[in-house]
Amino acid sequence: MGELEERDVDFCYGSHHNSLWKYIDAIYDLKLRYDNSKQAIEERKDFLLKKKIGIYDIVEECSRERIDASDLGMSNVVLRDLIGALDAYQNVNCLLFIGGNTKNGPEYFFRRHAKTKGVRLKSISTQTPRRNSFDWKGRTIETVSLTSSSGSANISIGSNPDYKRLKADDPGFTPFDFRVRQYRQFI
Repeated sequence: MGELEERDVDFCYGSHHNSLWKYIDAIYDLKLRYDNSKQAIEERKDFLLKKKIGIYDIVEECSRERIDASDLGMSNVVLRDLIGALDAYQNVNCLLFIGGNTKNGPEYFFRRHAKTKGVRLKSISTQTPRRNSFDWKGRTIETVSLTSSSGSANISIGSNPDYKRLKADDPGFTPFDFRVRQYRQFI
């Protein structure tokens, strides 16, 4: 709606309710700003350019009864042509989904979109993070479904066997630590 809170950054995943940039900040020790400044936006852009990372929202438009960031709250979803966009970005060899295959999650939408293009995902690993690959015009592209960066995913993290093991070894281990550990492998 264009209304930013004090700690929001007017950039992808910029809501302070979503912690993606906090995980990236922890991994790379970026010391990012978390405010409405142009500097906060530029810090994120500079990082993405330096690491050659693109951000692409597969949802082009949707309706919501309640204005929030919940994936489940979306209806009348129109998807962007992510697979077609790969033609313009020949160096892309991996797609990271920040969230999984639950209803209205990024992998869920990608699978729906892939089906319309005749693309079939091949499983690489069913463990979290789930990994798949697909072939597109002579290229093999991997997909990785990272645990969602939203606070609501903490419930699923708490039941994850890897998290339970790590927490048993270190009682101070948190869902934040779990995501940093997981994201570090791919971002």
